[in-house]
Amino acid sequence: MSTPVAAVDLGASSGRVMVASVSPDAVTLDEVHRFDNGPVSLLGRLHWDALRLYSEIVAGLRAAAARRPDLASVGIDSWAVDYGLLDRDGALLGNPVHYRDSRTDGVMSTVVGKLGAESLYETTGLQLLPFNTLFQLVAAGSLEGAERLLLMPDLISYWLTGVAGTEVTNASTTQLLDVRTREWSSDLIARAGLPARLFGDLRRPGDPAGTLVPEVLDRPVPVTAVGSHDTASAIVAVPADGDRFAYISCGTWSLVGVELPEPVLSPASREANFTNEAGVDGTVRYLRNVMGLWPLQECLRAWPGADLPTLLGEAAELPPLRVIVDVDDPAFLPPGDMPARIAAACAATGQPVPGSPAEFTRCILDSLALAHRRAVHQAQELSGHSVDAVHIVGGGARNALLCQLTADACGLPVVAGPVEATALGNALVQARALGVVSGGLGELRALLRRTQKIDVFQAKPGVEAAWRAAERRLR
Repeated sequence: MSTPVAAVDLGASSGRVMVASVSPDAVTLDEVHRFDNGPVSLLGRLHWDALRLYSEIVAGLRAAAARRPDLASVGIDSWAVDYGLLDRDGALLGNPVHYRDSRTDGVMSTVVGKLGAESLYETTGLQLLPFNTLFQLVAAGSLEGAERLLLMPDLISYWLTGVAGTEVTNASTTQLLDVRTREWSSDLIARAGLPARLFGDLRRPGDPAGTLVPEVLDRPVPVTAVGSHDTASAIVAVPADGDRFAYISCGTWSLVGVELPEPVLSPASREANFTNEAGVDGTVRYLRNVMGLWPLQECLRAWPGADLPTLLGEAAELPPLRVIVDVDDPAFLPPGDMPARIAAACAATGQPVPGSPAEFTRCILDSLALAHRRAVHQAQELSGHSVDAVHIVGGGARNALLCQLTADACGLPVVAGPVEATALGNALVQARALGVVSGGLGELRALLRRTQKIDVFQAKPGVEAAWRAAERRLR
């Protein structure tokens, strides 16, 4: 007998509501509702359409309950750093701003100059990224009238239940959480000039988070806190046997790193811009944010009618590493004409400019695999944690060319899948909280190895020198 739970998974480009049927011996996923997501431009500012997301999620939960009237729990995850502000009556103060909005331009350097890079890293263990919540809050200016900050999955959870709380894995991405205690850093909040009242009680994965209100469903289904940062849930579903693995949660972003019991807070780690984020069961997600498939997604928007499988097939036939760019260059962060920016980067470094969509695609995937190589190698070196394989989970696991290039670049086997790792990790944490399954991450991952499709890509022999040379070209 299986127990059904609903996993609400919000990504930067799409969202979905999945019903997972979980038993001690099996886990299956059934997608019941999928919807688009993306920024809305309004008077020069990029926002999230939070109310539309809420309405789509409600539609998905109603579809899930209609399909499985015995629905036992709901869990919500999303991307990191973005938030909504509530007033004293619990009403939303303005549409949440998108992390790619330009309001944080130049803010990070000012804040770091005031607070100190060393102090920030020692407290939070976080990679300095211009869109981190700390910098967004400073960029927002006056916070008068705001009584509570809720990160995106917590905002949705609040609207579904009427109960406010902040889940710790997403809170750890704000640059305002103490990485050692996993509590808000009152000292850092004060030094940043932010009102302490915004930062409320924290939840851990598996904690109860309220019950769906009657306007959502006509029966009281509980909401369970999960790893509400989508990467935290995705890493739960890495089907590794043991701890000697690196992971790449690959979609719009590639989150590349290793799972550790303690944070790495050395000066070398800070200088390499590695981050220490809270994982499920007290683990640390030691990783670097890499730009991921965003440049390819933006190119596809610029090529109406382009067929991705055809492009990938054509790109696979092209010579490797002919043209490469630094995918983490801030020039590639905003939305817009991505082919033009890639062409400009190639020209500026004296390389041939790609002449066709297939050539642009090969440039992007070679460059992304090279970024994966750098991050995997540095994660091992800085943490002292050696790995025997790289696990790619998420949408990028479908991209066989990227998986093969990553295996070649890293010189390690790449295990690809599951694609829906985030929803699976979300569901398994709910199921464990319900008592349907038991054990730690090792037991949850063993269940996935028995039930989920994975593919293995072996590194080609004799290619290490070419990747090493490409790495030198970008220095």
